[in-house]
Amino acid sequence: MSAEPGTVRPGGRTARVRAAVLRAAGDVLAEQGFAHLDLADVARRAEVGKTTVYRRWGSVTGLVADLLGDMAEHSLPRADTGSALGDLRANAALVRRTLADARQGPLFRAVIAAATSDARTAQALRRFYDVRVGEWAPCVEQAVARGELPAGTDPSLVVRAVSAPLYYTVLTTGVVPDEAAADRAAEAAFAAAVSGVYVVGDRPAAPVEGQDRGRTELPPVPPRPR
Repeated sequence: MSAEPGTVRPGGRTARVRAAVLRAAGDVLAEQGFAHLDLADVARRAEVGKTTVYRRWGSVTGLVADLLGDMAEHSLPRADTGSALGDLRANAALVRRTLADARQGPLFRAVIAAATSDARTAQALRRFYDVRVGEWAPCVEQAVARGELPAGTDPSLVVRAVSAPLYYTVLTTGVVPDEAAADRAAEAAFAAAVSGVYVVGDRPAAPVEGQDRGRTELPPVPPRPR
């Protein structure tokens, strides 16, 4: 059975062709949006044969799927600051920098817009975020093990809660959140997680240090790094 176009990971001498094509596709998305992404134009920009692009990726959506997969693989690894809040702040800062980047920001907005009306692009975008959320999930798992967060806390819910307000701000206002907004997003997700909002399953949230059955007391939030 042959692989679906855009899912093959070529190696060796063909890797340069793939890198050039994906770079060109990203440029078009950032400059002109999904509607102007054309395989022939991408081939011209990448200085490769048009037949090669059509044969390997097959369609615009196949190309976007491969681009998102490549971006997920080469994204920066998660931070390990030693505390849940520190890790979540680092995650928020990374998301904010991506949205503020002159190339990455418009590229993501174009793909997100396309995903609202194209099923395959939406599927590729979900895979991208599944990979990125999975990369950062251990920071929550380790926080649970350290007793910072209640047992049963769902790591993916916490990680997504950090980036959600940042994306919402960009998509509804067109304004990239500043560093203070990124810190607030991380602190809000952390506070909600501590209180048990993201505990899943039937068992109640285990109290963290500073909590008992008669009162709910969130741990103090350390000052924001300068």
